[in-house]
Amino acid sequence: MSNNDNNNRNRDKHLFYLNELSDYKVASDDPDVRGWKVKDVDNRVIGQADNFLVNKNTERVVYLDVEVDKSILEANHDPYRSSASEGVHEFVNKKGEEHLIIPIGLVKLNEDDKFIYTDKVNHRTFAETKRKKKGANIDREYEEVVLASYNRGITSSDSRKQDESRQAKFDKDTATKTSNRETNSRDSDVSRNEPTTHKKGSESGKIKDDFNPSNSKKTSFSSEKSKDSKPGASQAKTDAASDRRDHTDDEDFYNKKEFDDKNYRKKK
Repeated sequence: MSNNDNNNRNRDKHLFYLNELSDYKVASDDPDVRGWKVKDVDNRVIGQADNFLVNKNTERVVYLDVEVDKSILEANHDPYRSSASEGVHEFVNKKGEEHLIIPIGLVKLNEDDKFIYTDKVNHRTFAETKRKKKGANIDREYEEVVLASYNRGITSSDSRKQDESRQAKFDKDTATKTSNRETNSRDSDVSRNEPTTHKKGSESGKIKDDFNPSNSKKTSFSSEKSKDSKPGASQAKTDAASDRRDHTDDEDFYNKKEFDDKNYRKKK
């Protein structure tokens, strides 16, 4: 393959494995977690960290690349795909697809015992998430499928408490609104009958109801990049405009809570 083909392919990529980038390395104050076991919300091993995935536009590690445990493979679940997606029956994990990506914001480190864990996703959800082959190119469609799978399977107690709190508030507000409407309805009935010498008993009427930009220190790598020589003026303008669009798109996508690395960086 020619150098031009390689350059065009790399220009289209927005995620790179850390070992593909000679000018990036694990930062000296962060542990290199490659080889560490990865555990689910129930402390069950789901695999082993094999690599990092880096977005060069934002200069951040955004995913762990995990080689899954045999228990994930043996579960043999079909991958989850949202009901809005097509081709569900063809959406299967094939032989040789033994890697998963996990957003950096969904995991934490136990540096004492040297393992990675999540307090949000269980074993079945990991087993039902679309896998890939080692070293496969990661596109945005695959990222969105993986995020959808993890988000529907989140089992965090904090999330459940928030849901219960919101439901309780909704129930309370609904009860208050219903009571107020019933009171207003009774008052309206009384008002319409006031000209008579006696008040009729009020009748109850039917009620109608009408998923860390400011921090310059990013996760798990430091850059030793040097600037490349400038291309021709016309090509430079085209590339610059494309790079700006890609950079903005990536900033927006990786600004989601799933990529907030403060828990990952927190020392345990």
